[in-house]
Amino acid sequence: MLKKLLLLFLLILPTFLFAQSVFTGNIFDNNNRSNALEGASIKNLTNKSLSLADKDGHFVISAKVGDLIALSMVGYEIDTIYLINLFPKNVYLRAQVNLLNTVNITTAKISPYLNLKDPNARPARAVDYSKDKGGIRLTLGYGKYKRDQAKIQELIAYDQFNEEISNNFNEVTIRTLLKFEGPGLKDFIQMYRPTVEQVKSERPFNYAYYTAKAYRAWLKLPVSQRKLPSLLKPATNH
Repeated sequence: MLKKLLLLFLLILPTFLFAQSVFTGNIFDNNNRSNALEGASIKNLTNKSLSLADKDGHFVISAKVGDLIALSMVGYEIDTIYLINLFPKNVYLRAQVNLLNTVNITTAKISPYLNLKDPNARPARAVDYSKDKGGIRLTLGYGKYKRDQAKIQELIAYDQFNEEISNNFNEVTIRTLLKFEGPGLKDFIQMYRPTVEQVKSERPFNYAYYTAKAYRAWLKLPVSQRKLPSLLKPATNH
C-alpha cells in the first residue's frame, strides 16, 4: 500500500510542479468579448519568456507570483498584469484610439495668450553693412518675444507631463496593479513617483512596469527606510 501511494505521489508531482510555475488564461477583444485574439503576444517581463495565444485565445506562459506579464496585439492597447497569484485569467484588450486632435485642443485651451505679442517688442530692422565693413547682416526685433514663447511652451509641456504622471501613478492605479494597501502607500508614492525627465526619456512610458519594479525595490528596503526624511527641522528648546 505504501509503495502504491509513493508511486502515485511521484506521478502527480511533475504535474503539481508544472501547475505552480505557469500562468494560463484567455485573451479577447474588449468590445466583442466573444472574439478571441489569435496570435496575441504574451511576454513575461520578469523572466523574458514569450508565448502566443492560439485560435481560441488561450495561452500558457512560464511565470511565478510577483512576475509582470505584458499582453499585446497589433491595433490594441498593451495590458500589463502584476501576478499576485497564478489563477487562470481572462484578459480583454482595448482597441487603440488616436487622440492627436484632443492634444491639440488641450494645448490651445491651456494657453490662450500664446498668440499675443510682447507690447515692448519693436519691429525687426535689418542692418546691411557694406563690403568695406565686412558684409555683416544683423536682424533685430522679436528676440525677447520668441524667447518668452519658448519658455511658455516649455512650462506647458512640463505641466502636461506632471498631469500624465499623476493620472498613471496614484493610489487608485497602484492599488489596482499591486493590491497595495495600508499607510505605507503614500510614502511609496512620494519616494518613487517618476520624474518628468524619466517620463520624457522613454516614450511611451510603461507605468505598470515601472510601478512593479519600484514596488520590488520598496520591499527590499528596511522598514525604517520606507519613508522620505522630513524637511522640517525639529524644534529646539532655548
